[in-house]
Amino acid sequence: MTQAVHGSDQIKLFEKPNFEGTVMEVTENIPSTLDYFSNRAVHSCRVLDGAWVFFEHPNYRGRQYLLEKGDYSCYTEWGAMYPTVGSIRHITSY
Repeated sequence: MTQAVHGSDQIKLFEKPNFEGTVMEVTENIPSTLDYFSNRAVHSCRVLDGAWVFFEHPNYRGRQYLLEKGDYSCYTEWGAMYPTVGSIRHITSY
């Protein structure tokens, strides 16, 4: 199952390590991941364009993890101890 959220930069989230399982394509801010997909676990991701911040809790709260363009085959590669992602924010430059 793939679901897209519309915008310009893109990140793909995977439910399992090594880019396996259900994939979610995101192109804009998500204040609560539970509003968009069934669980908050993101085990791997691929940042295709732009820079993004994962937050541990909904509404951009808790620990923050900066992800720049590239592949992250496991949540430990972006510095997290757990695969929980509560919200996602795209970083824009002015």
